[in-house]
Amino acid sequence: MSPRHSALALLVALLWGVNFVAIDLGLHPPGGTMPPLLFVAMRFALVVFPCIFFIRKPDVSWRVIIVVGLLMSAGQFGLLYLGMALGMPAGLASLVIQAQVLMTVLLAAGILSERPTRRQLAGVILGIVGLAVVAVGRSLVAPLLPLLIVLAAALSWAGGNVVVRRAKAASGLGLVVWSGAVVPLPLAGLSLLLDGPAAVSDALLQVQPVTLITALYTAVFGSLIGYGIWNRLLGLYPSSAVVPFTLLVPVVGMTAAWLVLAERPSAAEIAGGLLLLAGVATAVLRGRNGPAQRRVAERPGVAAGPGRGAAVPAPFAAEGALAPALAPEALGTDAVEPDDVEREDVEPTDLEPVDLEPADFGADGLAAGRAAGRALD
Repeated sequence: MSPRHSALALLVALLWGVNFVAIDLGLHPPGGTMPPLLFVAMRFALVVFPCIFFIRKPDVSWRVIIVVGLLMSAGQFGLLYLGMALGMPAGLASLVIQAQVLMTVLLAAGILSERPTRRQLAGVILGIVGLAVVAVGRSLVAPLLPLLIVLAAALSWAGGNVVVRRAKAASGLGLVVWSGAVVPLPLAGLSLLLDGPAAVSDALLQVQPVTLITALYTAVFGSLIGYGIWNRLLGLYPSSAVVPFTLLVPVVGMTAAWLVLAERPSAAEIAGGLLLLAGVATAVLRGRNGPAQRRVAERPGVAAGPGRGAAVPAPFAAEGALAPALAPEALGTDAVEPDDVEREDVEPTDLEPVDLEPADFGADGLAAGRAAGRALD
């Protein structure tokens, strides 16, 4: 990647990492609280309007748009915000949500019959160990329920990844905006049921400036600008060059939470987090093979056979790793870019003449050769 595009990828990791701190500040404004599901509805209302009037509907069915909206947007963020409202620290949430990469690998194996590679299986096992260490460390200082809810958010995201994978949906801001239209009304309705009309009306009438600012930040910088830059980079470079930048998201998230919210993870949480990130890195980063060992990725839109993935860029990148398990190299298919292929120009003078006698051919081969010669003449 060029230095400019590398800087843009770093900017996206910064925007997504800070997103978790913004969510925490919006959920816990001074002197009050914001119902988490209502906050998610506010965020996606800002994502959808007025963008939906200017961005064309993606070339997928309405069923796919609805299911992706329910899983990737409503399910993921509704559970994430709920877990954080119940006490999940922002920095730790930015780390645990990365488990969606490992869950996507397992779901794709079970639902799409895409066999994970040995590297992916090793990454999944390492990530599970890391999550277990985080859970044990968390249980010593706080209830486990918020952690389990954030893991459920990661599972919902992984399910959305599989839906997009099966639909062969292309990456694009259109799917983000149109699937986001599924979120506001259902989650606002759930907030009315769970929090009560009085709490919802009070939150809307007495909304704090910090909640409005953070909702704007998550919608504009986290979703629209972040996705716009990310999808552009995926259109210019192979996902293997872009996706690893998302491993910086929890680093930024935990650092920002430490500086702004004074969050200090325990030693067990740090150790488990490092194991989890190592597992994610193992699952999404490919080894360097020689040109002769690389496999050409299938073209987008071509049906994939078992164990192979279509060469589609990862379609989503919320506050985590832009569905890296959907990348071709993560599914066992290495994408080869034109610049990666070494070509050797052969001049006519480099070819040595070879004298062939009729005896060197069979009768059929000699007749076919003469026929071809007459056709060329």
